[in-house]
Amino acid sequence: MSKELIRLQDLTMEFDGERVLDGINLYFNDKEFLTLLGPSGCGKTTTLRIIGGFLTPTSGRVLFDDKCINDVPAYQRQINTVFQRYALFPHLDVYGNIAFGLKVAKLSKEEIQERVQEILTVVGLKGYEHRSIDSLSGGQQQRVAIARALVNRPKVLLLDEPLAALDLRLRKDMQNELKRIQQAMGITFIYVTHDQEEALSMSDTVVVMDKGRIQQIGKPEDIYNEPKNAFVADFIGESNILDGIMLSDYKVKFFGRVFDCVDAGFAPNEPVDVVIRPEDIDFVPAGEGHLVGTVTSVTFKGLNYDIIVDFRGFKWLIQTTDYHGEGETVGIRLNPEDIHIMHKSEYSGMFGDYSSYSAEYDELTEDADDEEE
Repeated sequence: MSKELIRLQDLTMEFDGERVLDGINLYFNDKEFLTLLGPSGCGKTTTLRIIGGFLTPTSGRVLFDDKCINDVPAYQRQINTVFQRYALFPHLDVYGNIAFGLKVAKLSKEEIQERVQEILTVVGLKGYEHRSIDSLSGGQQQRVAIARALVNRPKVLLLDEPLAALDLRLRKDMQNELKRIQQAMGITFIYVTHDQEEALSMSDTVVVMDKGRIQQIGKPEDIYNEPKNAFVADFIGESNILDGIMLSDYKVKFFGRVFDCVDAGFAPNEPVDVVIRPEDIDFVPAGEGHLVGTVTSVTFKGLNYDIIVDFRGFKWLIQTTDYHGEGETVGIRLNPEDIHIMHKSEYSGMFGDYSSYSAEYDELTEDADDEEE
C-alpha cells in the first residue's frame, strides 16, 4: 500500500484580493507520478509553488510526513523544482551544473563525483560531462536541469511545464524519459501541465483543476472514461455534450429519443449532461440510424477523419476511418456503453457543440501559461 507523503489541507491563496486557490484538499503518495492539469490561470502552478516553499498560502496547511511545513523555507524542504526555464549556469559545463548543489552542501570530492556519474547514467547523458550548456539541444538541457534537481536525492521533484519549450517530437520522447527516470529513482514527481496528452500518458494520478478548484482526481483512464462534469469531459479529449433527461436507471432521453445507457443513481426525470466521445460513434446507412444528420465538414487527420455532422442544428464531432463527404446524409448508432451521463454543473451548456469547429493545436498557444498562474 502506498504511503502518504504530502497533504494539502484547506489551501487558499489570494493575490491582491483575488482568490486563485479556493479550498484545495489533496494528498500525494510516496513514489507517485501525479499531474496537476488545467488551463492557464487555473491555479496549478500556484499550488506547485506553495508545495515548493516559494509561496506561503493565505490559509490552510502543507503537511510533509505529517509535519506542517508552512514556515519551512524552500531550501530546507526535501523538495526540488525543475522550472519551465531551466535556469542553467551558462559559464559551467554539464558536470559543474549538476555538481553545483552538492558543492554548496560541502560534500567530499569523491562523493560528488560518484553522485554526478550515477545521475548522468540515469538521465542518459553519460559522456557529456565537459560539454558546454550552449552546445546542448533543448532536450539535453532539459535532462541537465532534471539531473541537477535529482542529484541531491530529494523525496519530491516538482516539474513546472518542463517540456513546453521543446518541439512536438522531442516532447513525446521526453514524456517517456521522465516516466522512466521517475520509476528508476523511485521518488514522487508532481508535474504541472495544460497538455492533456502529456498528463494521460505519464501519470499515475491526474488532478484536473479550473478556477482555483479541483474538478476531478483519478487515474488517467478513469478521468477520460468517467468525467465528472462538462469541463472535465471537454478538457480531457474531445466530447459531444448534449442536454438530456434521465428517465430512470439505464434510460436517458435526448434529441426526442430514448436510449439505453449504463448509468444509474440519478433522480427520475433529472436533467443531465450526456457525453459521447467522437471515437465511439459508428456510422450506419441513414435508414438504419438512431439519428440521421448531414455532414458539414471533413478534416483529414492522418489516422482518421474528423467529421462534423449536423443533427437538428447541434453539430457533433465524429472521428472515423470511414470517409463521408460534405453534404452527405448519414446515420449513426449509439451503444449503451458509449453514452456517459453526468450531473448538471456550472459548466453545463458551455461545451460540446462543434458549430464553430476548428482544429486547434496546443503548440500555437504554449507561451501563454507560466506567469499568470
